[in-house]
Amino acid sequence: MKPRVMSLVVFTCAVGFLTSNPNLKTFDAIIAITLVALGSGAAGCLNMWYEADVDALMTRTCLRPIPTGKINKQQALLFGILLTIFSVGTLNYFTNFLSAFLLFFTIAFYLFVYTIWLKRKTPQNIVIGGIAGSLPPVIGWTISTNSISLVPISLFLIIFFWTPSHFWALSLYKADDYKKAKIPMMPITDGAEKTKLYILIYSLLMLPVVILPYLINFSGLLYIVPAMMLTIYYNFICYDLYKHKKNKFDLKKAKKVFGYSILYLFLIFLLFLLDYLI
Repeated sequence: MKPRVMSLVVFTCAVGFLTSNPNLKTFDAIIAITLVALGSGAAGCLNMWYEADVDALMTRTCLRPIPTGKINKQQALLFGILLTIFSVGTLNYFTNFLSAFLLFFTIAFYLFVYTIWLKRKTPQNIVIGGIAGSLPPVIGWTISTNSISLVPISLFLIIFFWTPSHFWALSLYKADDYKKAKIPMMPITDGAEKTKLYILIYSLLMLPVVILPYLINFSGLLYIVPAMMLTIYYNFICYDLYKHKKNKFDLKKAKKVFGYSILYLFLIFLLFLLDYLI
């Protein structure tokens, strides 16, 4: 179920929920966010069912349950389908149809559009596929409000524009894995230098999207000042990765960008939440 990925999904969903001025009962809210976590786990199961062959080839994924024989593909498929039905159906019961539909759309998009269609065909798989990973705060918002506004869209945009630099940094130092599995990540199709350039460009695009919640008067100085500092540092380390023109991957700097990107997204959403609460 990819619990490490799920943890960030749950957190961003919870931030979307908590900043929506929720009026849902605490018990129902906990159940709703738990169901989003199960939906995320369903997407992870279905992804690993379909990608069991390439997972076995890559050092990053070879210890997952299917390649190691802990469960077989049929079990993973069944578990993923049952989790999808349970999480979407129960979310609809406890909250509203819009939230359940968005959760189902997220799972389906991650499986059919990203995993099956895009991942093995284009280096833009991460950009387009990032739509699925960007929806949890929107789902959290709709759980409470049964509507979509500019605020959850601004949170969606933060994750959407963050995703490429995050995953392309990973693909830089895991390029051999992706090459072995014949997955067309950008370092394989376009080379390391172009990948570094696009990492820098997408990190710079974080500046306007991080500012957006402040511009629409939903967050204040407690959010925007440290958020800008975190973003400028992100720009700096991405530029530091880019400026070292080499014919080989700078593994240490790529790992630094990847590691910081995870902390960065968590802190941005934490600041957004703290600013709202305080």
